[in-house]
Amino acid sequence: MEHQQHPRHPEPGTEPQGGPVYGMQLPVQSQSALYAEPWETEAGPEDLLAVARTADRHGFDYIACCEHVAIPRRLADAMSTVWYDPVATLAYLAAATDHVRLLSHVAVVALRHPLATAKQYATLDQLSGGRLVLGVGAGHVREEFEALGADFAARGAVLDETVDALKAALGEEEYPEFEGKRFSFRDLGQRPRPAQRPRPPLWVGGSSPAAVRRAARRGDGWLPQGDKRTELPAKIGTLRRLRQEAGNDGPFTIGTIAEPLYVGTPQWDVGRRTLTGTPERIAASLREYADMGVDQIQVRFRSRSRHELTDQMAAFGDRVGPLLRD
Repeated sequence: MEHQQHPRHPEPGTEPQGGPVYGMQLPVQSQSALYAEPWETEAGPEDLLAVARTADRHGFDYIACCEHVAIPRRLADAMSTVWYDPVATLAYLAAATDHVRLLSHVAVVALRHPLATAKQYATLDQLSGGRLVLGVGAGHVREEFEALGADFAARGAVLDETVDALKAALGEEEYPEFEGKRFSFRDLGQRPRPAQRPRPPLWVGGSSPAAVRRAARRGDGWLPQGDKRTELPAKIGTLRRLRQEAGNDGPFTIGTIAEPLYVGTPQWDVGRRTLTGTPERIAASLREYADMGVDQIQVRFRSRSRHELTDQMAAFGDRVGPLLRD
């Protein structure tokens, strides 16, 4: 059955209006001990489908999938080895959804040649009808880079050039051209082209000074990682100053990751940092992010099962989301 468009959803391929909008990282596809719930260890594709369809029906701006190719044994206890491939996962979910955007949060694009990355994500954008948001980050696992023959020590500089190359490769030209220190290409046709024009948005992840500079100078948006509320205004101020100095005055999306949420009064221990209570209380708290200049809020819900999670998502979308509008 075709899904009915939620009033929060823009047309595919367009930027949302009247924010802040809300999106979420998918469960199941990455199972770090920092945030995965116990029920996720036994979950699989049908659970991912249910979550994605719930997001699609209840006004979530995006669903996100993050990337690691392989996890070394020394980090497996903390990070686990469960990390679904973002392109394959988002393409799978694109066929089961109509409106929700598809965000890589984040793709470690310095692990491969930008033309290969452009081919994957341009295809995803075309197949999804223009719903891709390409989020990129530097990565942090040395062994992963070494196994793939990528330069871990130079990953920041490689990422800078990769972002520039991706912006060229994902543009409107069938034969894009780019000349850099590490990558160069011309007279090489790539189709399908992305559905979005002039290209899909490219958001830069990370909260280090280098990541903030990269987002300001090269990105269409910023995806902070773990910043406290008290730290955000200064980071946003720096970001705006750097963008002004670089002469970047185009559209730009500022994001944040909110505290864990539980709509209503939980009957179990959801942790002291979890924001709980009435829709009005939760919305009032999240609107503080908008007052700082945040355009999109990534939310995460405490849950003991997939069904509790989708119930929480529906409650948030139907009862909290409308209160976030201007």
